[in-house]
Amino acid sequence: MSPLIVTKPGRPLSLAKAATEPPTGHDRDAAKEKLKKLEEELGTLQELLWGARQHSVLIILQGRDTSGKDGTIKKVAGAFNPRGVSVVSYGAPTTEEREHDFLWRVHRHAPRKGEIAIFNRSHYEDVLVARVHKLVPDTLWKARYDHINDFEATLADHGCIILKFFLNISKAEQKERLLEREKDPAKAWKLDPTDWKERKLWSKYSTAYEDVFARCSRPVPWHVVPANSKNYRNLAVAEAVAAALRPHRKQWLQTLAEKGRIASGLVR
Repeated sequence: MSPLIVTKPGRPLSLAKAATEPPTGHDRDAAKEKLKKLEEELGTLQELLWGARQHSVLIILQGRDTSGKDGTIKKVAGAFNPRGVSVVSYGAPTTEEREHDFLWRVHRHAPRKGEIAIFNRSHYEDVLVARVHKLVPDTLWKARYDHINDFEATLADHGCIILKFFLNISKAEQKERLLEREKDPAKAWKLDPTDWKERKLWSKYSTAYEDVFARCSRPVPWHVVPANSKNYRNLAVAEAVAAALRPHRKQWLQTLAEKGRIASGLVR
């Protein structure tokens, strides 16, 4: 059985019980081969998506510090033609962003039809960081769950295929990765002075994420991905993205065939 969890609206999920390790018997070499084939398939599916222009794709990556959001992006985005992909990272809001509603800085980066957008963190920071650090009143961040659901429903209604991933690492694994960054000059730039401070808030972030899974799994569920193994993490995300795009392949091919007939003058 896969340790990856797909959330359901209103159903509690304890992160303390969610897997962080790959399934027993996970074969790294076999996973690499499977991922290579998936990358080829994803490239083909993206080409159809781009040509048909009937859908867009939004991939949202959330996770604790060192959970592998950047590494996942390299693998997933690396399978696509850069022409049709944008990657957006969300940090602390700028002065201009704080002067707008919390979704303003996100909505303007939503992908157009034919395109793929990958978010490194997202609008969920406004019910995670804002909540944990008490940056806004409780009444404000609590109201945001419904705003987020409505926002994602609006995108979906306009043909956006949304995938949401939480990269789940253990506290022990995070410590190892933080220490590794400290010791390796080539990785030290990734270490933020606040990373160790944020680690002290582990349980508070767990509670905040668990509420997100319960409150914001409609209309789009979350994929809670065991992420201690980078190899398994990348494969699990690629499999989920491919599974979401495959059902549209036939429709995209039919649309492209029709476009081809029109372009060749066979249809007037």
